[in-house]
Amino acid sequence: MRIIFMGTPDFSVPVLNALVEAGHEVVAVYCQPPRPAGRGKKDRPTPVHARAEALGLEVRHPTSLRNEEAHHDFAALNADIAVVVAYGLILPQAVLDAPKKGCLNIHASLLPRWRGAAPIHRAIMAGDAETGICIMQMEAGLDTGPVLMRKATAIGATETTGELHDRLSAMGAELIVQALQQIDTLTPEAQPEGGVTYAQKIDKTEAQIDWTRPAVDVDRQIRGLSPFPGAWTMIGTERVKLLGSRLSDQRGTAGTALDNVFTIACGSGAVTVTRAQRAGKGAQDTETFLRGMAVSMGTRLGE
Repeated sequence: MRIIFMGTPDFSVPVLNALVEAGHEVVAVYCQPPRPAGRGKKDRPTPVHARAEALGLEVRHPTSLRNEEAHHDFAALNADIAVVVAYGLILPQAVLDAPKKGCLNIHASLLPRWRGAAPIHRAIMAGDAETGICIMQMEAGLDTGPVLMRKATAIGATETTGELHDRLSAMGAELIVQALQQIDTLTPEAQPEGGVTYAQKIDKTEAQIDWTRPAVDVDRQIRGLSPFPGAWTMIGTERVKLLGSRLSDQRGTAGTALDNVFTIACGSGAVTVTRAQRAGKGAQDTETFLRGMAVSMGTRLGE
């Protein structure tokens, strides 16, 4: 099939690879423009942009698709279908209608739960037992289109957003290839009106840990915000990101270290930190982290 691929971040790269490996003709790749990054603030191409160039594909990165020139350029590709995954721009109706078989979106949740920008983070932070991938026929609404295929997966008890992100990306790549193989026989299923939730974009103000909350909530916050933006707490005068955790059955005064291996009491219960990061340093497992920054029994966090 003649495919237009539309995606931007790391999550989208395995999907692009899978489409090429399956033998489809990717006639153009749309992604977000390069933006300043790093210490030198030089323009850096997005992960999809870099991968598409390595594959020898045409890359386009318009700042808007809401003008006649963009509509004409898109339609002129004469595509059979467009595959969209974490692209970053709203597609106007003229773009949605241009490919012969429309536009398919790969969404990382079990729709209609967690429509919107941050479905992986929100699923973990809400304590969902499972999530998955939906292949959806796109329409003008936000993730409202009928679903062509879906696949569920359990969320692990200690799984972070980063780990689940990678698993769902691979699942999405596998499922879209299957969907394209069966595209003429799939039956679109309208999303139910009940059970709709919205995955609002993560705000950095959500990242500070309140140790008076129940351990189950703190654990979900740590795992759900890992690796970015990273839930954080103060240890002495230093802000430290906590990037991995598991629940503990220990109890004590909220915000107090209950042992020498980074178990911290919460409002009820406790969490054991499994991964942490000091400012200006890389993320470390707890054993390595504690060699450089002791968190001994009785230490008070968050003060």
